[in-house]
Amino acid sequence: MKQELSSQVEARKREIYRVTFVGLVVNLLLSAAKLVAGIIGRSAAMTADAVHSFSDLATDVVVIAFARISSKPQDESHDYGHGKYETLATLLISLALAVVGSGILVSGIRSIRVVIEGGTLPRPGAIALVAAVVSIVGKEILYRYTVRVGRRIDSPSVVANAWHHRSDALSSLGTLVGIGCAYFLGERWRIADPIAALVVALFIFKIAFDLIRSGLDELMERSLPAETEAEILRIITADPAIREPHNLRTRRIGASIAIEVHVRVDGEMTVRHSHELTVDIERRLRERFGAGTMIAVHVEPVK
Repeated sequence: MKQELSSQVEARKREIYRVTFVGLVVNLLLSAAKLVAGIIGRSAAMTADAVHSFSDLATDVVVIAFARISSKPQDESHDYGHGKYETLATLLISLALAVVGSGILVSGIRSIRVVIEGGTLPRPGAIALVAAVVSIVGKEILYRYTVRVGRRIDSPSVVANAWHHRSDALSSLGTLVGIGCAYFLGERWRIADPIAALVVALFIFKIAFDLIRSGLDELMERSLPAETEAEILRIITADPAIREPHNLRTRRIGASIAIEVHVRVDGEMTVRHSHELTVDIERRLRERFGAGTMIAVHVEPVK
């Protein structure tokens, strides 16, 4: 069992490294391209979008670093392993999203004030439009690839990083709308750029809030959803010799879950037989929730 668990952990770590490295390379190329397009095309929105993309590079590094830590097995000072480090990575990425959203919000408000006070925003070049389209397509593909892998290996930090990719695509979409209005519709429509940026910022804040709430729930030992606990009880009582499961406690630890439960069996049953029943419970639960599932079953006689 330990060898199987170690193999699964190592395979999962390789998956995290692979998907994150792909994201890092794509982010680097897109960020550099958008920065050049923003400067050459005289587009403040595209330059800001490039800065947003560079923030993805930082989160990629965070995921790679924490994947190595969270995949370490349990030791003398970490009886439940190091899975919570992955939760910490998710929170850091979420905070990065919030910071990026704040930057876009402040920049958009500043540009709107310029127009309200009688100023004129510069007309962007066509290269900025092209860069925005390329960014949207590239980041949406990267998002779909990353979130699919993250959900398959049940990695909160990879899923969080995927949403960071999508936030960049949303940012580029807002940038495209703003640049398009400013480029095609004339001077008075250039205010559409900062307005679109404000809408994108709200999307980013919503994503960051959801991820932060999920991470804090895990750190605060929130129980698994009611439907998951109900499924756990069904698996436990699949054997009619197991009766009255109670005191069920559940929580998530990184990519794994922990289950503690009390069950009752015939008081005349031998210790060996009751032990075999608990081993069978553990086997069924691990088949459903993964080899890394942490299970503690307390046996009591039927009253």
